[in-house]
Amino acid sequence: MSKKESVLQNISWKFAERMVAQLVTLTVSIILARLLEPSHYGTIAVVMIFITLANVLVSDGFGSALIQKRHADALDFSSVLFFNLALSVVLYIVLFIASPIISRFFGKGHEMLVPVLRVLGVRVIFASINSVQYAYVARKMIFRKFFIATFFGTTISAILGVMMAFTGAGVWALVAQSLTNAIVNTITLGFTIKKKPPLAFSFNRLKLMLPFGVRILGTSMLITGYVELRALIVGKLYSSRDLAFFEKGKQFPNLLIANVNESISAVLFPKMSTDQENTALVKKTMRNSIRFSSYLMCPAMLGLMSVAEPFVRVVLTEKWLPSVPFLRLFCIVYLFQPIHSANMQAIKAVGRSDVYLKLELIKKAIELVALIIVMRISPEAIVISMAVLATLFTLVNALPSSRILNYEFKEQMLDLLPALGISVVMALIVYGVGSIPASPVVRLVFQIMTGIICYPILSAISGNKEFKTIVGFIKSKKIKK
Repeated sequence: MSKKESVLQNISWKFAERMVAQLVTLTVSIILARLLEPSHYGTIAVVMIFITLANVLVSDGFGSALIQKRHADALDFSSVLFFNLALSVVLYIVLFIASPIISRFFGKGHEMLVPVLRVLGVRVIFASINSVQYAYVARKMIFRKFFIATFFGTTISAILGVMMAFTGAGVWALVAQSLTNAIVNTITLGFTIKKKPPLAFSFNRLKLMLPFGVRILGTSMLITGYVELRALIVGKLYSSRDLAFFEKGKQFPNLLIANVNESISAVLFPKMSTDQENTALVKKTMRNSIRFSSYLMCPAMLGLMSVAEPFVRVVLTEKWLPSVPFLRLFCIVYLFQPIHSANMQAIKAVGRSDVYLKLELIKKAIELVALIIVMRISPEAIVISMAVLATLFTLVNALPSSRILNYEFKEQMLDLLPALGISVVMALIVYGVGSIPASPVVRLVFQIMTGIICYPILSAISGNKEFKTIVGFIKSKKIKK
């Protein structure tokens, strides 16, 4: 098997893992959204602000360092594992003690935050273990095993969550689904890998990974902290229902991003880390990533934006219609994510975490000023500012790559434009079809079918390279069979 085929197959397994996990999660989310009130989602959204931040502390720093390190051995993995476990226990204790303070901060109507945060906070401990497991999977390029493990965890947690929702468990159905997913995934992946870490710990090994890990952790905390700050502001200044609509509008574009962009990035980071001494090869991998992920992400984002209103009516029911403006705006926010992710993964892979951190500091300073200006206008104004800045930051993200990898912004735009152009044409056609006088179900079906038919046709007419590659890949698999 060639190196190119190995990368493609690992991307396929990672994509399959994300696709199955997100499809099951999406199905469960839709069922729960139809059964539960938006306020329940608002409670979980507030809790997840703090759980997410704690997860970043135990996952992103040394986990990324394990993947990036040229020659990581068993002692490196065990040292990170025991450090992460100790840190996660401390963080859980902090969350347990601080839960009443957090509840009082958000005010009346958020009393449920205390028990929910204390129970769901256990996720942090399992996240600390899972980050080391994932680093091992990424380094060994064995995403097939990761697919098997997450399939069981996602399925079991989905069944439990739905059953509890039908029995009237309310917010606890969401808690059970999220917590069970983390526990089962970690345990199953441990059995699947069949690689027990030695009972050994080395401060010296941690020190070697500390400079890179701390910068990546600082950047991740900066990015995640800012994202969660917006949710915190919506939850504090407005209502739990507003926060629920805000988060639900973000959910569906984010699911598509997770399926495509994260699948590719998860494989490309270790791949580019391996090739970090050959900048020409890193640039080639990065360029292919932008072209391929854009070909998948642009039609997904613009297509979802075009069908937003009938989609919410049919899938989530009319009580979730206030989430439609958020959904459309978040599609714009994530539209240029392929370029952002490819640039960030490349910068990390060549070991320039210092550049990565400085870049995020500059962007977050600008975003913070914008947030302060618009936060009291409306929740929609917050997302509009996000969409505007996400578009402008495509240039900012490209600047380090032009210097380090000689991959200019103009080149990146030329790699993005073929997919963006045909996606815009497709989206306009799909949106036009939505004006037919019919029920929301019929309109949605017609719009989706129009998009599915139009995009390949437009790709073939324009001679899109990624379309030809995908068709060739499918044909080669059929011939082998």
